[in-house]
Amino acid sequence: MAVLSSLLCSPARFISPFRLRLWDFSPCKRRTWLLLSVQRCYSSDSSNSSDHHRSSGLERYKDLQKYFNRRLKAAYHRFSHIPDHSLVCGHNHVYFIEGDGIYRVDQRQSDPEPEQVLHLGHVSRQEEKTGLINEERIQWIVQRIRLSPQEKHLAASLKTTDTEEPWCVVVRLRKRNSPPDPQHIVLTLDKVFSFEWATDDVLFYTTLEALRCSKVFRLDLTSKESRITSVFEETHPDVFVEVALSRDRQMLSINGNSRSSSEVLLIDGTTSHLEPFLVQPRQPDLLYHVEHWRESLVILANTGPGKEYQVLQSPLSEPSMASWVPLFAPDSGTVIKDMDVIGDHCVLVARTAAGGLVLIVISLTNPKEAYTVQLPSWACTIQTKKPGMAVGSVLEFLISSPVHTPMPYSLSPQDGLLLSGSKDGSFPGAQGRITTTRLEACNHDGTLVPVTLFHSGPVGGLRQAPLLVHVYGAYGRDLNMEFCPEKRLLLEQGWTLAFCHIRGGGERGLSWHRQAGVEGKQRGVEDLRACLRHLFSSGVSSPSLTALTACSAGAVAVGALCNTHTHMMRAVTLQAPFLDVLGTMEDPSLPLTLEDREEWGDPVGNPEHRLIISSYCPLHNITPQCYPSMLLTAYSGDARVPLAGVLKYTELLKKAIHTHFTLNPISEYEPAPNIVLNIQPGENHLGPEDFELMLEEEALRLAFLYTELGLEPPRPQRKRRR
Repeated sequence: MAVLSSLLCSPARFISPFRLRLWDFSPCKRRTWLLLSVQRCYSSDSSNSSDHHRSSGLERYKDLQKYFNRRLKAAYHRFSHIPDHSLVCGHNHVYFIEGDGIYRVDQRQSDPEPEQVLHLGHVSRQEEKTGLINEERIQWIVQRIRLSPQEKHLAASLKTTDTEEPWCVVVRLRKRNSPPDPQHIVLTLDKVFSFEWATDDVLFYTTLEALRCSKVFRLDLTSKESRITSVFEETHPDVFVEVALSRDRQMLSINGNSRSSSEVLLIDGTTSHLEPFLVQPRQPDLLYHVEHWRESLVILANTGPGKEYQVLQSPLSEPSMASWVPLFAPDSGTVIKDMDVIGDHCVLVARTAAGGLVLIVISLTNPKEAYTVQLPSWACTIQTKKPGMAVGSVLEFLISSPVHTPMPYSLSPQDGLLLSGSKDGSFPGAQGRITTTRLEACNHDGTLVPVTLFHSGPVGGLRQAPLLVHVYGAYGRDLNMEFCPEKRLLLEQGWTLAFCHIRGGGERGLSWHRQAGVEGKQRGVEDLRACLRHLFSSGVSSPSLTALTACSAGAVAVGALCNTHTHMMRAVTLQAPFLDVLGTMEDPSLPLTLEDREEWGDPVGNPEHRLIISSYCPLHNITPQCYPSMLLTAYSGDARVPLAGVLKYTELLKKAIHTHFTLNPISEYEPAPNIVLNIQPGENHLGPEDFELMLEEEALRLAFLYTELGLEPPRPQRKRRR
């Protein structure tokens, strides 16, 4: 489905809800835990550099970190066989990754043997010859696979574990049982972000440079020598470009999106010339995305009431906005999160005013025939299966929550039949004694802020339970709520998990983001405070047992709250934290500064913006006081969040705490906080791809939380002797 992901694709300072789906690259957190059952990378000899000399305060957690490493490994192993959508289906073959490469099996055979179609070692040797890779050790991660229409060629995007720079390898698929041969690698394309086949011999792709995608190229393999030509180049610095293929595989789109506007060009794959044509020219505050249906376009655009998304339709021959006809707008309080076209139906993922997810099905032949499909109340995310070569009439998807494992479902839009993947056909949602409670916290301006709570037992009995509060609130993105074994482990050990959907995110639509953009950023901080106050007043935990956690731009709200209301939490963990908003937005040489002005403002050209940013920027509002203990994890080569800002924040924070306790001697009622800096090597803003390194990072986080909240680590129950 992932329609709206193209409107939100820019690699900004975030951990996206559209996590890396193994085959479908987006700039977001990857599901590395699947590495337990299937090794999805290839490595050859090498050594890694370390930034431990700049890390500080880690030693006190080492023993407990080792303990949690074992517990986490067991937890990930427990969930290693949950369903996913990692297989790629061709006409007669199914493609998958294992160990040292990409394999396929022939579905026509009764007992098929896996056949290797790409050996990652061949890629390594070719890269060494071209000079693109010169390190001794190369560890490849396969991100996305695309098959040409008749399976003549395969294209796969790869990256190494210590960088975010992607490559695309184009492979000529050979006849069965021929051994893997480096000569089957047609060519390797550098810095390729998105790519799609228009025909068996024509590939369109975008390139990623300095975190920007602005160019589209066309690769022709019809002649003896491949030919690359430029197709499109975006001149606006705040626009991010990607290519995508319609579900029916007939239309290829070039999507150029900024934070506030869109422009789409289409390429008809059924024609011979493959020339792009414009749907609707870019205009301020117009966001839209298109899908193809018969001789029409189904359009999702923010032209509905309150500038929220609605569904429209236009003839393919007259695609401009003047021809757009409204088909469906959701009820007030319900917002569209994604769209797909299945057969003769448009299927929407929507979030209701109560916070739950539903599917809305619209007949494209009779739009008045729309109906709603209810999903289990615990469902927080939907991951749809990318269609294979044979376009079906059923939507397959997984639903999950941070503590509920992904569950497979299928929907037949024609008859409204929703089937679960459980053996008895029932809704599989019990998964132990897990309670999902949706709350609303009232901010001082009267805004109701949604909070999703996962816990065991009644809410009124959670006063003594440790509380981990998750927050994001930026770029119009929903808080990441996909399944995570680490969070399930915490819940099983008596923790309560709260997810605060503050303004600046997208949980309640585009207006939810607009209310906390540029001039309104302080509203997100106030929302977070209101959420904590509401949780405590509802009998959920207490400040001394509360920790906050955030990633990337989510650190802005957390850091700002720590400066003004330090008494509301005991500990904080931040990953790749964006803490120097003012300093970053003052530096136009940084890769995301110009693009992010729509989100944070322009402190250089607009004095009012400078005053606003200065009022909440975490780094520039540190004062001598007793802060909560903090674990800050940063990555030395992170281009999205410069390490210098994290180092400066840590230094100023330690000085402020030292000043406070110099003026106010330590008492037993106010112990000095621990400020822990964990700097890891590599360029990956999203954390380590390597499973063992990821476990170490998560284990350190748990060790820190248990230590700083004064909790006894959980001990595994001993098996009873018979």
